[in-house]
Amino acid sequence: MPIHYEDAVDHTVVITIDRPEAKNALDLHAFRDLAAAWRRFAEDDEAWAAIITGVGRNFMAGADLKTYIPQITKLHEEINQGGVDEIDGCKLRDGTDAVLRGTKIYKPIIAAVNGPCVAGGMEMLGGIDIRIATTNARFGVMEPKRGLFAGGGTTVRLPRQLAFPAAMEFLLTAEAFPAERALELGLLNEIVAEDELLDKAKDWAARINANGPLAVRATKESVLRGLATDMREAYKIESELGSVVFGSEDAKEGPKAFAEKRPPNWQGQ
Repeated sequence: MPIHYEDAVDHTVVITIDRPEAKNALDLHAFRDLAAAWRRFAEDDEAWAAIITGVGRNFMAGADLKTYIPQITKLHEEINQGGVDEIDGCKLRDGTDAVLRGTKIYKPIIAAVNGPCVAGGMEMLGGIDIRIATTNARFGVMEPKRGLFAGGGTTVRLPRQLAFPAAMEFLLTAEAFPAERALELGLLNEIVAEDELLDKAKDWAARINANGPLAVRATKESVLRGLATDMREAYKIESELGSVVFGSEDAKEGPKAFAEKRPPNWQGQ
């Protein structure tokens, strides 16, 4: 299996891309499996946070053009001819779901970037909340260099996440940026040594999971939904989500644990 999903430990799951023969570029079936891993995380009550990483010294290089293009072309043809919406369990939307374009996952996601993160890797990174990288990581929106278009969310999300000149530097030059430059431009949270990467990602997850899970999810949901609308609607969303959190059992437990000087026992309800 090119995509591994490790069951939650301390409420954190680890998703690993394992296709080293293609530098962790994905074919149609790997995109399907990655999309399925995200759905599993979203539905897993024991999973409060996810870490995604790659094997070896590659993170994710988008589609494996040698195999993916023929596969997706065949899928289009068979769907058009047969009137079905999937072939061999693969759907057209698996690619965009895999890179978190349009998905509604409000649990926190952490990227442990262990190598090149380009094309679909950069598309997916835009849907990830916390980004940690090793010094050998590289980042780039490479599609224009090949006359292609980054249609997995990057042209929409990157200008909303970085300062405009920084976003356009990525989008228009189509160059690969070293981790240090990516950190300067605001794409990353932290750069760490290669042998510290996964431990550091788990540390970030533990820091987030120490907080009330309902409050964390509502906070992320408010941010993402608020960014997609005007201020008036965003304030309305914020108020609605706040009402849900303040009416929860966790909202009672947090102040009680503080008063009793003990760690809170979150129930997620």
